[in-house]
Amino acid sequence: SATSSTNTTRPHPASGDSPAATGDVFAGLNPSQHQAVLHADGPLLILAGAGSGKTRVITHRIAHLIGTHGVAPWQILALTFTNKAAEEMRRRVEKLLGASSQEIWVSTFHAACARLLRRDIEHLGRHTRNFVILDTADQSALIKECLRELNISPDRYAPQAIAGRISRLKNQLITAEQFARGGGQNFGLEEAVRRVYQLYHKKLIELNALDFDDLLMQTGQLFEEVPEVLSYYQQKFRYMLVDEYQDTNHAQ
Repeated sequence: SATSSTNTTRPHPASGDSPAATGDVFAGLNPSQHQAVLHADGPLLILAGAGSGKTRVITHRIAHLIGTHGVAPWQILALTFTNKAAEEMRRRVEKLLGASSQEIWVSTFHAACARLLRRDIEHLGRHTRNFVILDTADQSALIKECLRELNISPDRYAPQAIAGRISRLKNQLITAEQFARGGGQNFGLEEAVRRVYQLYHKKLIELNALDFDDLLMQTGQLFEEVPEVLSYYQQKFRYMLVDEYQDTNHAQ
């Protein structure tokens, strides 16, 4: 895997590769970027600041893997955090590779997880493949509905605060059931969150709906609980390149 940019840690250049052998793949790269693009198999972590060529390294590395190492486009997964960044990466890869780039998974974390869940979520036994994805407004409305049913005052415990706490729990891969079993405070905001989270989770299942945090969380659950699905994607994706991930987000 490669995580952004120009200064490499433990690079392992592939023997026999050179700019001449790979055409335009190395055009415009500085020596550190060149070294990162040459890295073949195994983990690679690259650290660099804004505007230093992170996306360039990843896109040129993809072109090098396909053009020199014979990796099939569909064996590459390239992830980034925002839709804008994913579109930019997709555009650059297409410029380097042409039509073959269409087979590469280039997307945000959430879009990749949604695509994966459309295929395999039914293995978890809670949702069907035609699940809906709630936006922020839908999520807020459902949280408020839970507060009403539980007779919890939204003036005392703001729906935004409860939604934010549930989001943080999901980003830590803590389910409603696990949080309920965890004990802790049985009063105040934490108790309100505990009650709302359980009902909110139940309603999401009844609605065949996921929120944005569920996309990552349930993909993680799918890999943990259904080994054959994990094995399928381990075999499918030989290379995963990650740009701009949030290292404070455990689910990512």
